[in-house]
Amino acid sequence: MERYIIIISLISCNFVSAQFFGNKAFYSSGELNFGNYIGVDLNLNYVYKEKYSFIIGYTGNIRKPKSQPSDYSSGIVGVFSFGLANPHDQMENYKIGVGKIYKLNESGTIRVNMSVGVAYTTIREPENWQTKSDTFFVENYTWNYKAQNTLSLILNPKIEFPFTRYYGLTISPMVQINKDRTYFGIGVGQMIGLLRP
Repeated sequence: MERYIIIISLISCNFVSAQFFGNKAFYSSGELNFGNYIGVDLNLNYVYKEKYSFIIGYTGNIRKPKSQPSDYSSGIVGVFSFGLANPHDQMENYKIGVGKIYKLNESGTIRVNMSVGVAYTTIREPENWQTKSDTFFVENYTWNYKAQNTLSLILNPKIEFPFTRYYGLTISPMVQINKDRTYFGIGVGQMIGLLRP
């Protein structure tokens, strides 16, 4: 009797799984961004009937500070940190978006995800640069970060290449517009998960 219960349970689970994922896809994507900032774009993606998408994600981007003095030096410590310890203009976004999927070939291995969304954006930029002495090992300025928050509009059409059902690549131009800053660039990355029903 227990064997029959187990068999019926497994059949039911497979039926429910097939119903849930029958016309849907759920996957993660991650890109490296290159533009007037550089950074990363990480997303969870849900696709319904291979036509509509819903995206939640995070982008984090940095650039050389626009306010940085021309004689700024990171010292020996900065050289060994490959510039990561240096001050940067930073822009972070927590975003949601919706999109429409267009297949570019019949098999669905090339498609465009035309997505638009909004983001809660935090901008941090160094200010109040002060010179200091004895700076061979460390940087020759001190500073502090000024932070501000705003809302952004995100335009992010993605060309997706789901080569298999579970893995693919992406190329994704992005424009982010808010009242304080504009980001424009292109991302290159990968998708992992259930990409196609």
